[in-house]
Amino acid sequence: MSRLAETFARTRGEGRAALVTFVTGGDPVPAATPAILDALVDGGADVIELGMPFTDPMADGPAIQLANLRSLGAGTTTAKLLEIAHDFRARHPSVPLVLMGYANPMLRRGAEWFAAACAEAGIDGIICVDVPPEEDAVMGPALRAQGIDFVRLATPTTDEARLPAVLEGASGFLYYVSVAGITGLQQATQGSIEGAVARIRAATDLPIAVGFGVRTPNQAAAVARVADGVVVGSAIVEAVAAAGARGEPPADAVRSIVKGLSAAVRSARQDQAA
Repeated sequence: MSRLAETFARTRGEGRAALVTFVTGGDPVPAATPAILDALVDGGADVIELGMPFTDPMADGPAIQLANLRSLGAGTTTAKLLEIAHDFRARHPSVPLVLMGYANPMLRRGAEWFAAACAEAGIDGIICVDVPPEEDAVMGPALRAQGIDFVRLATPTTDEARLPAVLEGASGFLYYVSVAGITGLQQATQGSIEGAVARIRAATDLPIAVGFGVRTPNQAAAVARVADGVVVGSAIVEAVAAAGARGEPPADAVRSIVKGLSAAVRSARQDQAA
């Protein structure tokens, strides 16, 4: 059983959703990322998505766009991110780490090289925003050969006709993008999230994590009542930027915000039952 499967099985057994957190690797500088990742774990994150900086992050809003630029400006490379991931795995052997990004940096040296390098670094899963399921062959076989989960995305426009294609070859969990837009700027209605999760759950046994627009503990708790996982990214990335602007260690701000999110997610279903 993979680390992702084990983690979602554990949180399901605990009667709660998993907290999935995102940060941009190398933001504000590569040397800060290890402490930020440790702070995510300390704060209560169950799964960590580490963003690979890219010049044209088409699915991301202003906060993550700026984080990408800061990271690239600081000299972050794929090799550096893999080194950070390798060291993270040594410190946190059981916490799933997922690389999230775009095809260009992932495929620059070929899918086989990338998959092997990820496996060596202890990466558990890959989310590639701009490789649709119809193009699975460009990366999917190489990842699966290395035992790495290929996490797929579904959106509000993924209808019943296309959902089977999205699910075919997917593993780890399914990431439901709850708004038809970019990260950080909009929030879907609770009713639309509930309906989408129910529809997807009828078609797959994969855990369903919901993201895009989830920023506050209250919002995270609402999603946690219906989904298997809650993804929070932009709010954490903004906390990193704000701490840097104040000249403070980003890790401290990250730990604080994640603690609040974790407490809300862990208590959401108990509060609902009460």
